[in-house]
Amino acid sequence: MNKIKFQTSYFRNEFTFIRVHLRLIFVLCLFLFFSIGAFFSIQIAVAQNQVKIQTLPPAPFRVGERLTYNISFEKFNDAAYAEIYAVSRGRLGERDAVELRWKLKTKDLVSAAFYLLDETRTTFASAVTALPLYIRKVSNATVLPQETINNYTVTPTAYNDLLTLIYQARNSNGIGSFSLQEDDKIYNVTLQNIVSKKQNSVNERVKTDAGEFETSVSSVQSEFLVERGITNLRINFSSDQARVPVLIRFDTPKGEFRAELASIQIIEPEISTVPTPVLIQAPRPLPTPKPMATPTPYIENAPLSTDLPFSLGETLEYQVTNNGQMVGLVTLQAKERKQFQGQDSLLLTATVTETQPGQQVLFLNNGLKAQVNPDSLAPQQIELNFSGFLSAYNQKFIFDQKSGFVINNSANQIETPVGTHSILSLAYAVRSFNLKPSKDPSNPVNDTRVAVFLDTKAYVFTLRPSNADIINLQGEKVSAQLVSVSTGNPSIDQYNLRVWLSNDDKRTPLRLSFGNYQADLISEKQILPK
Repeated sequence: MNKIKFQTSYFRNEFTFIRVHLRLIFVLCLFLFFSIGAFFSIQIAVAQNQVKIQTLPPAPFRVGERLTYNISFEKFNDAAYAEIYAVSRGRLGERDAVELRWKLKTKDLVSAAFYLLDETRTTFASAVTALPLYIRKVSNATVLPQETINNYTVTPTAYNDLLTLIYQARNSNGIGSFSLQEDDKIYNVTLQNIVSKKQNSVNERVKTDAGEFETSVSSVQSEFLVERGITNLRINFSSDQARVPVLIRFDTPKGEFRAELASIQIIEPEISTVPTPVLIQAPRPLPTPKPMATPTPYIENAPLSTDLPFSLGETLEYQVTNNGQMVGLVTLQAKERKQFQGQDSLLLTATVTETQPGQQVLFLNNGLKAQVNPDSLAPQQIELNFSGFLSAYNQKFIFDQKSGFVINNSANQIETPVGTHSILSLAYAVRSFNLKPSKDPSNPVNDTRVAVFLDTKAYVFTLRPSNADIINLQGEKVSAQLVSVSTGNPSIDQYNLRVWLSNDDKRTPLRLSFGNYQADLISEKQILPK
């Protein structure tokens, strides 16, 4: 399984901002923005009782055009989603301006294990010069949204931002040299046509969910890309007047990103109307109904993806001790794969299967149940069932991964970063993370950060991997990797949470340590679901 560490941005008071890795995704947005639209003419749309008339002068933006993209990353076909929308045209102070918006979210395992990104941008651009007048960027990838604003209404800028650069390049048919100012730094961006290696021509036919397009291919060169580790960036522009970017591809040291046009929607805003006679259309013959394909029946307990380091039915039994004294046994199991609320779902469980008399921590049959996506391990629901003092934490949480919310028993919506894990889904997902230690211990650039929901909010866990070592497990010497976990919550971090993973392909959790408590793996078996 291709493994890449995701980085979380903007949490300045929580952890070091790792700019390079987040910008890999952000650069993808740059070229998705080409899809906002750059028509110079506005069509006259005839409705049943009225006609819309364009009364404003032409501008290099098509107001009302909305495009969506599906983004894949290596083997992950549904890695992220992007939507671009030219919203409206009006006055910004004394200037004729167009409002442009875009939104980008990474999804599921890509969001949790590789890149966590949930960003929006609104740019008010001059309808005359096409340069930015006002820019507002918001990152929702952390618990608290981070906002950045650039206001050029008083002191105009001579440089494009990411959005206005797009219109410039699109209007020039994907050829030319343009200015770009991002993060207070100025770059030059050059686009030129290249020959498609696939079809040995400057033209290339591309088929996506939005249709089939004749396109030309442009390569993009800029120091902006070099600084972010981007190479071989290619954009397929449609060969018609719209010059829609149909396909965007680029390479990184970790793998290839690919964005394909998923849909095109044009909603012309109503500007002015005049009455017209009612048009009566002649009846049209009804098309012959096409036979519908019989949907493939759902098969319960289908095998899990071979990309995951564990299989359905894996059962891990742990002995829990407190200062070396036996407390009880806890069993983790990838129990079954069935439909849950209409979705394909994997049930993960952590259950107390044996207890020792006198202790007040573990109670028989207490534990957690988590429903997760079988491919990405993104949580769908988690249910906590405890006795004793832990019973105060008993709740059921539903994860809305698309909207970035967690819903509790009281139907309260708690905003969380997209890709937030539950504690049990993280226990399995961590086995797929790229936990390669840093070569320089004083510069831990390989720390992994993941959002995890606990009690009433999402915390950003930091996983710091160490080099391989040998531990004594049930009297045997076993190769393992220590991963130190910081939750960002001082009341938890004082107990020094650590986990040891096996160094084989299964990456099995061999030991977990939390304060005076320790859980050691004592058995591993396969119990297939019935």
